[in-house]
Amino acid sequence: MTDAREAALLATELCGIKMQTPILTGSGTFGFGEEFADLTDLSRIGGVVVKGTTLKPRRGNDGVRIAETPAGMLNCIGLENPGIEVFLQKTLPRIRPYGMNIIVNVSGGSVEEYGLLAQKLDIPEIAAIEVNISCPNVKEGGIVFGTDPDAAAAVTKEVKAHTKKPVIVKLSPNVTDIVAMAKAVEAAGADMISLINTLLGMQIDTKTWKPVLGNITGGLSGPCVKPVAVRMVWQVAQAVQVPIIGMGGIMTAEDAVEFFLAGASAIAVGTANFTDPTSTARIASELAAYLEQHHLENIRDLVGRLELPAKEE
Repeated sequence: MTDAREAALLATELCGIKMQTPILTGSGTFGFGEEFADLTDLSRIGGVVVKGTTLKPRRGNDGVRIAETPAGMLNCIGLENPGIEVFLQKTLPRIRPYGMNIIVNVSGGSVEEYGLLAQKLDIPEIAAIEVNISCPNVKEGGIVFGTDPDAAAAVTKEVKAHTKKPVIVKLSPNVTDIVAMAKAVEAAGADMISLINTLLGMQIDTKTWKPVLGNITGGLSGPCVKPVAVRMVWQVAQAVQVPIIGMGGIMTAEDAVEFFLAGASAIAVGTANFTDPTSTARIASELAAYLEQHHLENIRDLVGRLELPAKEE
């Protein structure tokens, strides 16, 4: 397949952001993009969602922060990052020349912090802001914002009030009603919704009888969460009008297709980057081949095409 044909099949536009492919990188799994520059063409990725960024530097959690699990992994990094000022003054000038859509994932300990972060990122070099209201391994803030519709809406409104950039709100799966959360942030002005973030998990060392992770609990990701993620994307797609970015255990083009059929307009690849640093490019090529095989002209033709079984009368 020619590059031009692949480009035509995968070209996507979300809220004014033109993307060569509908495949983004999951925040926290791709650094700031520059770490992968020798391995893949960053300009051909739909968007690079950079590592979670906070107002002030964070050193992250102590102890073991990553553990392998069957068909996945647990992490409790704790949003280790240099802070927004270092990102703007040092990191952004380094990664800007790669020509990628830069999407910044932000986390705050208060509604006001989210607003300040949005204001600082309201600059031409940034394509969009992803609002992380659902990090399960940060003790303050994350759980409350990510599990309460009113709190999630308040954060969304604050971010929207401080930026003209498209605002993506990333939802937590650690809730009883994902649709209620999605509707709340949509009503508050979210331009897009991404889901799912990691599931809250735990692992115990049977030799020492102690938790494996230094933070005791952490975020579970990888293929083991995909069925949950696909189900939640499908549920949310029935309830909201804004575009959805689906994620959770995507390792192959077939995995990605499930999310598009469920109603996602784009997808993000996360844990797969740890096992194959070229995952985004590989999945893009495989996805283009799938579209051509099924005689589709563009990825848009796949979105929401899930065929439900006929109901018996």
